[in-house]
Amino acid sequence: MDLIKHYINGEDIEGGSRQGDVYNPAIGEVISKVTLGDLEVVNNAIESSKKVLEKWRYTTPAKRASIMFNYKKLLEDNSARIAEMVSKEHGKTIEDAKGSLQRGIEVVEYACGIPNLLKGEYSNQVGSGIDTFSMKQELGICAGITPFNFPVMIPLWMFPLATACGNAFILKPSERDPSSSIELVRLFEEAGAPPGLVNVVNGDKEVVDALIEHREIKAISFVGSSKVASYIYQKSASYNKRVQALGSAKNHMLVMPDADIEQASDALIGAAFGSAGERCMAISVAVAIGDSADKLIENITPKINNIKVGPYNDETSDMGPVVSKDAYERINGLIDSGVEEGANLIVDRRNIKLQGYENGYFIGPCLFDNVKDNMKIYREEIFGPVLSIVRAKNYEEGLQLVKDNPYGNGCSIFTRDGDTARNFSSEANIGMVGVNIPIPVPVAYFSFGGWKNSIFGGHNAYGMEAIRFYTHTKTITSKWPEGIRSGAQFTMPTLG
Repeated sequence: MDLIKHYINGEDIEGGSRQGDVYNPAIGEVISKVTLGDLEVVNNAIESSKKVLEKWRYTTPAKRASIMFNYKKLLEDNSARIAEMVSKEHGKTIEDAKGSLQRGIEVVEYACGIPNLLKGEYSNQVGSGIDTFSMKQELGICAGITPFNFPVMIPLWMFPLATACGNAFILKPSERDPSSSIELVRLFEEAGAPPGLVNVVNGDKEVVDALIEHREIKAISFVGSSKVASYIYQKSASYNKRVQALGSAKNHMLVMPDADIEQASDALIGAAFGSAGERCMAISVAVAIGDSADKLIENITPKINNIKVGPYNDETSDMGPVVSKDAYERINGLIDSGVEEGANLIVDRRNIKLQGYENGYFIGPCLFDNVKDNMKIYREEIFGPVLSIVRAKNYEEGLQLVKDNPYGNGCSIFTRDGDTARNFSSEANIGMVGVNIPIPVPVAYFSFGGWKNSIFGGHNAYGMEAIRFYTHTKTITSKWPEGIRSGAQFTMPTLG
């Protein structure tokens, strides 16, 4: 059985006395082992990062940009192979894996503009003979802790921008599906990045704590559950580190009575059941306003029943299994709780049996109606293919559900009324809002991040928010004596 090792200084490295199992969720079987690191492995990675950082921090932004251009091309050329690696260990369909990779590539493309993004400001004559200017400088060594559900997209949100800003980076991918994350770093080095600029340490909480506690790590980026995000935020702050920690979600979609029900139901199906609901931007609650509920249910029910559930290597599959047996059991338990608490389970496709995949972690899409805000399926992040319909008398009641929810990652509204949409966009206390768009993930030159218990720390992911997160701003105020002259220069200045 293959052993997935750490990737440090351009080499596969064993380290740590423990190993974890990596499953293929479609068959429910262990397909490889992953070595789990410890403090010694983390120290090894950090020493490697320190050595390469001494030179990398002086590499021109133009040179870094050229590496990013090369990297973007390599990711595109290898997209099919990378997607296969993701799907084999995660379970999502190949097309879904390709789509998530593309959203990561968009951030790499944004990093190609790093010479412009790192520009400072200059003010002449702020005082008599005094000028002031600012510059952005690297932090040092940064670390990223990434989740199982997007093993390529979220690392690509982190280390390309961090390294483009002049930092070194240590990546701790999810131990459930680490192979594709490691492949990203191999390709980064093939694009021209020096070995050791980005190192990969596999592991669990032991590695996370070692990264947080190490004095050489200057910033921690995290995406995962709110419980862990809060822990990482608080512990990292106690070690005086910068933190961007993105957490859980319970995303609502308001369906107004004037909405195009066909459009809304199609959008809702993709947003709720794509990637088996294992997305932090998945819509898990549809708030049906007024008389829209019955029309929505009538339209959406046959479509849910027609969703093709199957393994990633079946090109006709719309969604695959959930990631693990633990997730399978937890999701089934939450569905049972919804029934017990009085919600109407009007579509129940849990008992899916696929020939040759009898041990896979397949849960078909489920639809609840008449869900109340005190029910467990409403309060908790299910992170599975379960959609809850909550009925609200009017827009104000629906908006209040959004505002009262402790999570604030994303939300959306489907309506033809511009005034209602504008009010919702302004009043929803949510980080990312969609108008007639179910999953409002911003493009790379904006930024990704929620509000409330969906984020801990003061910085969102990618966009200029990430540039600010991965750099210090230094302001210089200078005054020069008169009469200093450097003489003529006749050669063409260069960037190198």
